[in-house]
Amino acid sequence: MPRRTPRPGQPVRGSRSGRPVMALIDLIGRRWVLRVIWELRDGPLTFRALQDACGGLSPSVLNQRLGELRDAGLIHAHSEQGYALTGLGRELLTQLVPLTVWAEKWAKAQLG
Repeated sequence: MPRRTPRPGQPVRGSRSGRPVMALIDLIGRRWVLRVIWELRDGPLTFRALQDACGGLSPSVLNQRLGELRDAGLIHAHSEQGYALTGLGRELLTQLVPLTVWAEKWAKAQLG
């Protein structure tokens, strides 16, 4: 049975509290979710173009991730252009930049 889309206020993987940050971490921690968001950074992509951009992503998994991201309000489907980030999706992408910078510092500290 497929997992349902994590939602704030509902228990999620690793948390029964349903805190928004835990729901977000559950969602973006799913395989391919961040990659799909990243590939949509420059604008809409069709299903096939998105699959090609992700390289190695099966159609069934892509379809599942797209459904979860639509349910979460992070992407929407254009009839002809394909899939695109919503305002919330674009904002999430910008919020991930400082986390990426921090992760690079952490990696350097771990590697010595």
